[in-house]
Amino acid sequence: MQAPPIESEVKAIVQQAIEKHGKTPDALIPILSEINHALGYIPATAMREMQKQIHDPAKQTYLAEGQLYSLASFYDMLSTKPRGKHVIKFCENAPCHVVGGKAIWDALRDTLKVENGETTPDNQWTLVTTSCLGLCSVGPVLLVDEDMYGNVTVEQIPQILGRYE
Repeated sequence: MQAPPIESEVKAIVQQAIEKHGKTPDALIPILSEINHALGYIPATAMREMQKQIHDPAKQTYLAEGQLYSLASFYDMLSTKPRGKHVIKFCENAPCHVVGGKAIWDALRDTLKVENGETTPDNQWTLVTTSCLGLCSVGPVLLVDEDMYGNVTVEQIPQILGRYE
């Protein structure tokens, strides 16, 4: 299991993200994205720290931790729990499904021995579905970290995963 980040590290990352993006409502997602990128996920300690740093009695601004959790859990690019070293996002939308997406999904689950949202015991892989990756014309599509793969076949799965070992 991945060790949780130390509190001073979290505080510094949150502070740096807030300094970069500001304390406006429009800055919340970019701040959460920075934290997610730096730590690999957004721990509860980061949301509490963000809440503290954004709170401004003089301006009567208050941000509930639940609001941050709602934002962080709504967007699939963000995660509120640790993810593996590599994240596979699989498009489950109809265009990918009708061209063989279910077989790809089943092959990924069978190969990694995890279900949607789970991380392998060695913390190497997290498998998640997403509603669309924006490449319907080349489905089935999957995203491994920042690398996009289109027209994926079951036979390609071992080769694709092998690139990250």
